[in-house]
Amino acid sequence: MAQKCAIGLISALAASASLAKSKVASADGPFNLSGFSTSANPQQQASPPPPSLAGEESSAPPRARNDNPRTSSGGFDPEALERGAKALKEINHSSYAKKVFESIKQQEETKQTEFATKAQEFKAMQAQAETERHKVIYDEQKKLAQHQAQTKSQMARYEDDLARKRMQAENEFHRTRNQELVKMQEDSAIRQEQARRATEEQIQAQRRQTEREKAEIERETIRVKAIAEAEGRAHEARLAEDVNRRMLVDRANAEREKWVAAINTTFDHIGGGLRAILTDQNKLIVAVGGVTALAAGIYTTREGAKVIWSYVDRILGQPSLIRESSRGKYPWSGSLSRVMSTLRGKESASKNGKRFGDVILHPPLAKRIEHLATSTANTKLHQAPFRNILLHGPPGTGKTMAARELARKSGLDYALMTGGDVAPLGAQAVTKIHELFDWGKKSKRGLLLFIDEADAFLCERNKTYMSEAQRSALNALLFRTGDQSKDIVLALATNRPGDLDSAVADRVDEVLEFPLPGEEERFKLLNLYLEKYIAEAGPSKPGLFDRLFKKEQQKIEIKGVTEELLKEAAAKTEGFSGREIAKLMASVQAAVYGSEDCVLDSMLFREVVDYKVAEHQQRRKLAGVDSK
Repeated sequence: MAQKCAIGLISALAASASLAKSKVASADGPFNLSGFSTSANPQQQASPPPPSLAGEESSAPPRARNDNPRTSSGGFDPEALERGAKALKEINHSSYAKKVFESIKQQEETKQTEFATKAQEFKAMQAQAETERHKVIYDEQKKLAQHQAQTKSQMARYEDDLARKRMQAENEFHRTRNQELVKMQEDSAIRQEQARRATEEQIQAQRRQTEREKAEIERETIRVKAIAEAEGRAHEARLAEDVNRRMLVDRANAEREKWVAAINTTFDHIGGGLRAILTDQNKLIVAVGGVTALAAGIYTTREGAKVIWSYVDRILGQPSLIRESSRGKYPWSGSLSRVMSTLRGKESASKNGKRFGDVILHPPLAKRIEHLATSTANTKLHQAPFRNILLHGPPGTGKTMAARELARKSGLDYALMTGGDVAPLGAQAVTKIHELFDWGKKSKRGLLLFIDEADAFLCERNKTYMSEAQRSALNALLFRTGDQSKDIVLALATNRPGDLDSAVADRVDEVLEFPLPGEEERFKLLNLYLEKYIAEAGPSKPGLFDRLFKKEQQKIEIKGVTEELLKEAAAKTEGFSGREIAKLMASVQAAVYGSEDCVLDSMLFREVVDYKVAEHQQRRKLAGVDSK
């Protein structure tokens, strides 16, 4: 029985030893459980490896060489087992077998208890190590978060410092740049002012020189014209001297006899009346009283009429600033003139086949003015606010005529004033400006107020030579034109639009530029003024006085002035304005009247054209403008 127990104990010890060995290896602990030792060899431990299962395919690496023939191929040495079996036999035969077994059992339980205690200690150490590891990880993460937050804060402060420094640098740069720009603007303004003054002085000198030469040319022209007219009149007078002398003598004798008879009869009546009055005292007193009462009544009536007329003129009359108007001086005086001007404009337009009568413009500009006239008429019809207009361009290009035609075609009244009339008014200028706008608002049709030479009145307010009265008048006009008006269209004409005040330019809604006429326009103007000054010039229906005391006018005969000649003249007159072309045709008319036979031929026409072209180039040269 004891032998069976010992054998079972040995097999259990061997299994537990192998299990303990595997557990110790898997736990990676420092534990070393000793196996069962016999008394014969206590230092040697039995740790046989577990046998491999039969029929199991091994995937282990190749077996090592076994030098000990008793060792199995798996590395198991049965020598220890044999010693154990031998020891068990000796113990089994011994009388202390039970005590040895109890001692071994107690020793094994002690070993198991120590092993369990060490396993628990190892688990506790492992848990503590895990806790320490988590704590270290948490501390590291906390430090990392703090370091990241500190880094972000430092980066933000650094970016703020950089932005502040950049803004300071930009502000300093802008301030320096603004100072430089202000300085450059001041220097430029000073240079411009100096250049403007020098240019104005040069222009004034050239203008004075031009005026002197122009006066000399006009005097010479007048002298030549007077000589030619005197020679023509002398020639005609010599032809009809006898007839005129006899007619004048007969007429003078008849008139003298008639007036002598009338004077004698009058004095006879006056003498008889005076004698009757002087001889009768009552008649004398009545006559003196009647004459005195009549004189008093005439004086009283005259002075009263002056007072009443001044009041009516102040209430209903036309403002003194208006030079020309289609309304007439009083409300009732312009109706007939407006009807007649409208009829004349329609007849002129239908006769000439032009949309603007005597105004010849570039086709795009004429189309734009016609569109503006139509829109202005529709604006008045729908009670919408009018748009103000600025007309600028060289002198004599038809700005005033275009404004008048614009008012006529749009159905508005027309009033013309010049900017040079405002400055002489002095302190009264503001009152006159307000009277002008109040008068314009009374127009039922609407009024187109045309201010010619507007730069003389509406120039920049910071000009040093501008008087306080003129500045106040400009402010008054700006006050009356601050809002869009439904009664007045303000049309400004100037040759120098850059001199206008910025506030005045802000009031302008439409800007129309009037350039010098092109070759086609010059050809049309030559045709127009040829018909006006040459073809239509001549004798009109004379009155009784003209038939008695004036000589009969001659009709101008045109020979050789063809369309090709007019086109040639249009090509030569490059740079001429419309006014200069009109003056050219007036010079042609004067040259024709200065000739003996009153005939316009191609030679005379070319001579006058060449003379006026040379005069135009000389004027441009004196004015400092290079001729083309």
